[in-house]
Parts: sequence; C-alpha cells; structure tokens
Amino acid sequence: MELRHLRYFVALHSCRSFRRASEQVHVTQSTLSHQIAQLESELGTRLFDRVGKRISVTEAGDAFILHARRALQEVDEGVRTLAAPSRQLVGELSVGATNTFNLRFIPACVAALREVHPAMRLNVQELTADGVAQQLSDGRIDMGVSYRPADEKDLVFEPLYDEQMVLVVARGHRLAHRKRIRMAEMHELPVVLPPTSFMTRQILDRCFSAAGATPAVVAQMDTISPMLAYVRRSDVATVTSGMVIAGDIALVAIPLEAPTPMRTPGILWRTGSAPTPAMRSLASTIRQIAERHLRETKGRAPR
Repeated sequence: MELRHLRYFVALHSCRSFRRASEQVHVTQSTLSHQIAQLESELGTRLFDRVGKRISVTEAGDAFILHARRALQEVDEGVRTLAAPSRQLVGELSVGATNTFNLRFIPACVAALREVHPAMRLNVQELTADGVAQQLSDGRIDMGVSYRPADEKDLVFEPLYDEQMVLVVARGHRLAHRKRIRMAEMHELPVVLPPTSFMTRQILDRCFSAAGATPAVVAQMDTISPMLAYVRRSDVATVTSGMVIAGDIALVAIPLEAPTPMRTPGILWRTGSAPTPAMRSLASTIRQIAERHLRETKGRAPR
C-alpha cells in the first residue's frame, strides 16, 4: 500500500465519482480505477460498489476513511515540519534522571542539544528511578531518563537499549584478572550496593537469589560516585553499568553471567501529553547519544 492509494481513495470517497475524483488527483479515470482495485485487493475487501457509472461506499469504505484521512494528515504534517525553516528553540525544559545517567550520559546530551539550540535552558534533577516516575506523573518534570519503572501507569516508556550490568573492582583486586564471573561466585564477596529500596538493588537481589549467592554487603550508598570511590581504595566490589567507569584506569569491569543482571534504560513521558518541540529535540538527542554509546560498547575488544 502506498500513499497514492490512500489519496485516491479519499478523493473518490469524497467525490463519489471517478470523473470528478480523477480530475481532483490529476490522473485518468482508468488509472484511478486500477489503483482503487489494487487497494481493495490488498485490503481484501471492497471499498466501493459500482453500478454502471454510479458508485456507493461500502461499510468497509466508511470504516476505512477515518484511518486513511488521519494517516495522510500525519504524513502531511511531518512534511510541513521538515520543510519549515530551521528555528532556534528557546525556553526551559525540566528533566529528571537517575544518578547513573547524570555522571556521563546526561551531560553529553545537554552539550549536544545546546550546540544546536544554545538558547535552550535545561533544569536537570537527580532522582531515584521511583522519584523520576513520581515527579513525571505529578507534572513536576517534563521528561525522564531512567530505567523501566515497575509501574508504568500514566507513563509512556520508550526503551533505548538493554544494558548488562558488570562487576566493578579496583585494578589490584584479586578478581581483576578474570574475564567473567558467575553470580554464584559472589557468595560472601564484600560489596557496596545501592539501598534495597532502589530498583537496581532489587534486580541484583533477584539475580543473587537465582544463583544461590549471598554477597557480604559491607556498605549501602545511594549514589554511584562514592561507591566507585570506595571501590578504588579497597578490596570491595560493586555492580553497576559499565558506562559509568569508561576511561577510568583505576577500575576494571568484569562481565557477569548465570544470570546476567540486565536493565533497560529509556525515555519517560506522561501519557496523553503532546511533546513540545524542545522535548522532541531532546529526545532525538538522547536517542543519538544512546546509539553512539551502543556502538562504542560493541566496538570494545572483549577482555
């Protein structure tokens, strides 16, 4: 099915005459008739009944017209948007993000966005995953960058990629030479982890339980920076995103398996709210930075 099929169908539905419809869309009557027949064949149903030179719309035709018009309106609006002259966006945008994203990901997104729209002002709040979802539902922030919430009520979650969490240790740690670690091997391993109220901790606890492992949680911290600082100067390990230690020569990331802890980062929107041009521009930037992160992750040589 192509756009011309929909345009021809809408014209014929409106005119109820092959002659008038063909004049409206600037094709011959035989071409119009052939294209309508193609559309009916693809849909598997008749849209018009033909009696001599007269036509009438079938029940299926009346049902399909609303969708055809809506599709054409969306396409036409998209074409107008792309054809419009580029304009600098101004104003403010409030974004909530978890600590993991605020370390590297969000600063990269803000920098990229302001290169294109220097008049834009972004207010970024660091929140827990639950806090991002709650403030978004309450209308206190415009967008969120977080992991998939447990309750997506009133929210739309757009996944960016699936993220494998890794074991992070100091370069002098006894496990630093390992290429992989099974979750069962973390039994009684001294670790620093987020509090049990955090979604990430709940994912990890389920993985530990599945592997029959009980690590020795010597400390709980609610932000990643002090956790990594503690790991650098001790024999304690942590589990987090490999993204947050990229380029840190003092730390080593080791893949985990059996099972591999997984998280899904994404963009959060309020259900039913139309994204503003600024929100669409930031979302586009976030997708581009996420794609770049994925390419860089896949391009790294295995340990």
